[in-house]
Amino acid sequence: MSDAFKVEGRVTEVLPNGTWRAELKNGHALTAFVLERDKKDFAGLDSGDKVKLQLTPYDLSVGRILVKEKTI
Repeated sequence: MSDAFKVEGRVTEVLPNGTWRAELKNGHALTAFVLERDKKDFAGLDSGDKVKLQLTPYDLSVGRILVKEKTI
């Protein structure tokens, strides 16, 4: 998807059906999801976790979680 761009955010809420509420650094809140094949990798994702999301300019209310940021 050539129009997509990546941003950093933080998970604020765990929603049903394998979705999360995330907030970007600028305060924009959106619904985040992962691809079906990646659901097992993100099963432990919880509020406060930093993530990288992929958004499209067509719908800024939904983003795909790409990776969970490592916390040390």
